[in-house]
Amino acid sequence: MLKIGCHLSNAKGYVNMMNQALDIGANTFQFFTRNPRGSRVKNIDHEDIGNFNNMMKENNFNKIVGHAPYTLNPASPDNRVLNFAYLTVEEDLSLMELMPGNFYNMHPGSHVKSGVEEGIKRVIDVLNQNMSNTMTTTILLETMSGKGSEIGRTFEELLMIIDGLNHPDKVGICLDTCHVYDGGYDIKEDLDGVLYELDKVIGIERLHAIHINDTKNPFASHKDRHEKIGDGYLGEEFFFKLINHKDLKDKIFILETPNEIEGYAAEIKLLKYNYGNIDF
Repeated sequence: MLKIGCHLSNAKGYVNMMNQALDIGANTFQFFTRNPRGSRVKNIDHEDIGNFNNMMKENNFNKIVGHAPYTLNPASPDNRVLNFAYLTVEEDLSLMELMPGNFYNMHPGSHVKSGVEEGIKRVIDVLNQNMSNTMTTTILLETMSGKGSEIGRTFEELLMIIDGLNHPDKVGICLDTCHVYDGGYDIKEDLDGVLYELDKVIGIERLHAIHINDTKNPFASHKDRHEKIGDGYLGEEFFFKLINHKDLKDKIFILETPNEIEGYAAEIKLLKYNYGNIDF
């Protein structure tokens, strides 16, 4: 079964997201843990989360993904920004533990001209300060496009973070199709080669989720502008091959395309129809 969902709004709570997901044929979804472009966090509704956990079991729902806010920058040399990162990761992981066994996705951040190695040291410290060997949440480091001073454009940079952690078994990777293509990994023409490289550097077993986005930008543009499936440089055929790839069939696929809920429903239907119909 294709594990497919999209990014949903948490404005009306977790049960509402579950109902939306079921309505559009999704069996997983992603949500922001707080205001994505600010710092505000919602009050926790324990009854809503409890009901949501029950619905996950009743519907045999796949793992979900909590996404950190865009304002999170654990690689920053700015103490104010860095302190916010420590607090945000602490609060977000506490929230995710109320829904045990799911994923917390985060961008590694930007070193802001302080150097990749120094930025990575800060990311490692933020994570080490907030992780434990008893946590059930798996943190996912997202592949990035390499714009500006972003960390995480290469698999090697992500491995440097993982290798510095006290609990590396609690960390995996989220591959973003737009980001890796924009970042210089040609998944369109050489998907096997890119997956081989990922396996060689990090290990394919660490890949848990895939952000499935077309891109407005040509190969290796080092930008980050998502496009609807089939409307960008990757094209429909690529995504049909992606979801049918033998090494990816157990992964969670999350749409982050520029859509409203109706558009996500149409893309999920399109991908489901083509799942299992391509020999790859």
